[in-house]
Amino acid sequence: MGFRRSHRQFFWASFMVINMTKHQQHDSGILLHITSLPSTFGIGDLGPASYQFADLLADNKQHYWSILPLSPTRLEDGNSPYQTSSIFAGNTLLISPHQLTQDGFLPKLPDKQKTNIPKIDFATIYPKKNSMLQEAYQNFKKTKTQTSEFETFYNQNTHWLDDYALYATLRQKTNTPWYKWLPSIRNREPKTITQKQHQLKDEIESEKFSQYLFFKQWHRLKTYCNTKQIHIIGDMPIYTAPDSADTWIHPELFNLYQNGKPRYVGGVPPDYFSKTGQLWGTPVYNWPNHKKTGFTFWLNRIKHNLSLYDQLRLDHFRGLIAYWQVPARAKTAKKGRWIKTPSQTFFTALKHTFPALPFIAEDLGYIDAPVKQIIKQLGIPGMRVLLFGLDGSKTNPHTPMNYVKNSVAYTGTHDTNTVRGWFTTEANAKQRQTLSKLLGKPISKNDVSFEAIKLVMSSPAGVCIFPLQDVLGLGAEARMNNPGYLFGNWQWCVTEKQFSTLSFVAR
Repeated sequence: MGFRRSHRQFFWASFMVINMTKHQQHDSGILLHITSLPSTFGIGDLGPASYQFADLLADNKQHYWSILPLSPTRLEDGNSPYQTSSIFAGNTLLISPHQLTQDGFLPKLPDKQKTNIPKIDFATIYPKKNSMLQEAYQNFKKTKTQTSEFETFYNQNTHWLDDYALYATLRQKTNTPWYKWLPSIRNREPKTITQKQHQLKDEIESEKFSQYLFFKQWHRLKTYCNTKQIHIIGDMPIYTAPDSADTWIHPELFNLYQNGKPRYVGGVPPDYFSKTGQLWGTPVYNWPNHKKTGFTFWLNRIKHNLSLYDQLRLDHFRGLIAYWQVPARAKTAKKGRWIKTPSQTFFTALKHTFPALPFIAEDLGYIDAPVKQIIKQLGIPGMRVLLFGLDGSKTNPHTPMNYVKNSVAYTGTHDTNTVRGWFTTEANAKQRQTLSKLLGKPISKNDVSFEAIKLVMSSPAGVCIFPLQDVLGLGAEARMNNPGYLFGNWQWCVTEKQFSTLSFVAR
């Protein structure tokens, strides 16, 4: 039997490899979503552990922290940050109780929850966080703490915050999607909207205040990271949930029926993850209407995201050139078809507005010539994923020898299994043989994550990003998301025991 490293030994060995194999063309970082940080309050947040992780990255000479979308999530949507109710709002589950206490919004910390549980119990977290935020809001009203700062935030974000706060309040009151609201509210009749804004004034103000807290804490953390020479790679989902503030406010920009329900939904045809394809349930865009507006929706959205991150990963990049459209009533994604977008006009507007193009193209899956051509024209890096490059094909772009310098290479992503999990539960004999051949030696499950990191770091890719699960050598139990399954995802988090080990190594 092979020697099973402890988390501390595995972590230290992995970072030794990352640092020793760095040379002039390489830079590296870690993929870890905020929710996966350890916390005594049941879910990772923007509190102490996030700053400790930034210190850990800096101490180990890592310059990138890659995260998943910071958008709001919902229990009924499987808690997916890619099935979001707003393209502008932040996820208030990430607000730190520690920082609320330090900033004077809470008199004391809430009761702590059990620690060292590697799964997030979202059903428990949502009501507890909402209760905490309500207490913070009531204290804010009484003490008037940071009133001027809140007003500044509101004035800077009123273009989306008013509509979102009303939507979120009505959604909580009705507990139903917006397309099932009364027609006068669903259709946003001015008189009715004004009445609701007056009737629900305090609840709406509470929603605005929660958003203020989120963005205050996030920008504080990002500033800290940047002072440590750590760049944040954010992720922008291509679609929104069918029940979202955006579809309610701008139904003309989505392919919807008059009642607000999707005519067609997004997804992908049969692929690596599913023989029947992926059916996301998200409404697709009405691209002709976007073109008529000069793509204002997209440009505003991207500008907002670039205020949050240093570099932006454009999720499902190929969907910006042509997207897989499936009838909303279909049971699988098999019956979809490709629909072209006005991509040349769109990318011309994008390059004019953001000439630096601080983007990464998520160019995974079926990538045809038009997609490759636009990525080349823009000059932005694409992605290379080791776990997709082990089929033995000499032309596979995900095989390390075929990586190009202008690319971001990963062992795996949030959508794949961990390297160890893949090796023990998914890999066939040919894939294992290919990996051993690339490494020049036999490989065991105990060392496969460590060796995969070495392999990616030896590639020509300019930037290498590793999920923390692989740096720790964790198995399938630490998988973040299993595409095609609505529930049971996004729950993995580092235990306090594992995290204390990492912090010890950093010191």
